[in-house]
Amino acid sequence: MIVKSANHTRGIWMCLIALGLLTLLRLILAAWIPLSPDEAYYRLWALAPAAGYLDHPPMVALWMRIGMFFAGDTAEGLRFMGPISAAIGTILLVRAAQQWLQSQKLLAESSSRFVTGLKPGIVLNSTLAVGLGTLIMTPDTPLVFFMALLLWSVSNLLSGKHPAFWLLVGLSAGLGFDSKYTALLPVAGLGMWLLATHAGRQWLRTPWPWLGAVVAVICMAPVVEWNATHHWVSFLKQGGRAGDWQPTRMFTFMGELLGGQVGLASPLIFVLFVVAVKYLLRLQDQFAQLLLCMILLPVAVFVQHAIGARVQANWPVVLYPALALSVVCVPYRWWKAACALGITMFVVVVGQALLAPAHLSPHFDMTLRQMGGWPEFVQTVEKQIPPDSQLIADEYGLAGELSFYARNRKVLAVESRWQFFAFPHSTCGVEGYLLRSRRRHDQPDAALFDVLAQYPDITRRRRGAVADSYALYRVRLRCLGNDAVREDTAILPANKR
Repeated sequence: MIVKSANHTRGIWMCLIALGLLTLLRLILAAWIPLSPDEAYYRLWALAPAAGYLDHPPMVALWMRIGMFFAGDTAEGLRFMGPISAAIGTILLVRAAQQWLQSQKLLAESSSRFVTGLKPGIVLNSTLAVGLGTLIMTPDTPLVFFMALLLWSVSNLLSGKHPAFWLLVGLSAGLGFDSKYTALLPVAGLGMWLLATHAGRQWLRTPWPWLGAVVAVICMAPVVEWNATHHWVSFLKQGGRAGDWQPTRMFTFMGELLGGQVGLASPLIFVLFVVAVKYLLRLQDQFAQLLLCMILLPVAVFVQHAIGARVQANWPVVLYPALALSVVCVPYRWWKAACALGITMFVVVVGQALLAPAHLSPHFDMTLRQMGGWPEFVQTVEKQIPPDSQLIADEYGLAGELSFYARNRKVLAVESRWQFFAFPHSTCGVEGYLLRSRRRHDQPDAALFDVLAQYPDITRRRRGAVADSYALYRVRLRCLGNDAVREDTAILPANKR
């Protein structure tokens, strides 16, 4: 017994050391990879704290703000919470699996429970979506963490722990909503389990689930209040997609939904997820039924949406923690090969982003198109314009990149979304240099700019491969009516590294 206990303790320490080394590697890579346009845009959120934004709730901005406290206004700081939250979320998911196995006596030996309980953490970290999500900060990064926290909380409840864990369920559900609105889908699955099962209805006869719901509502209230005072813009932008309807493209959308998951999960892990759901259907315990509700209801929503509109590939990532947890039911040993393939895909993608061994066109190389050559490009732009002149962008991602990499230079962002930010707004009539991607195939909007001159295009490259070309104009910002200040033109903060 003493030998088994010592081996168990040694196994725990070895796993923690491995997770620590993985986290350290991710932190190093996060500092090395240039910011994507979306990340540069989310950085602006972090510099203008609010309870909501046009595109998403504010948690990704808070995640970045916390990282900036530790590592400054750098790529490392903006992404710091990605590896850290992934490490904590992995521990929570493994603990949830082990508690489930122990409470249901699915495995008799504690050593077997420990090893099998590691599977969800390994599988989740082997998916391409979560692997990249630890290096590139998006709203999915905190979302996955809070879904892992939610699953750990309910695993404690269903293994007989104190019902006060319902408060933590409510907290994780509310903060998941503050990360991304798709968090409502697995939470709705939890609500369906409460209503549809005998065990769930027994819980509803106690005050604890209702108190958890109160906690969730309190967490969600700032986002709802922000939307209420900003014409519900964020809810309408995201919820308005539910009204899209193009049934003639159903097979295209279904194919994109399936292909997106095969890619983001990795092919064999996607198959593993499907097999895991099949095994969940065979189990009769409470936690298996709960996982089924939290998985199948969102899947039904995504499939229904794909009948008439596109489902973005990253939307179903909200299900990955629950799907990874369900893998403990799968007895097949090929799950290790599935994880190996996922890790290999991650290495290939990151290697291409950093070293570009394969010379691909930006149409096929997302890392080139999104992240290739930004620091060098901005330096080239700054050399070609007068020292005290202003840079102008009418596309949010480009504006974010210019703000981050053009140190100590004023950057003006012209677009309607900037009216929702607490940045200073520019007086009309100012002059500056406007950059526009050649992919847009149009000219500067005559209602916004007077074009004074056009200069040769500037190319953004990574190791010789062209990522994009940009037209450069000298422009004057036009006034709107008699207004002295344009609310759609923000003065963005420069990176003060």
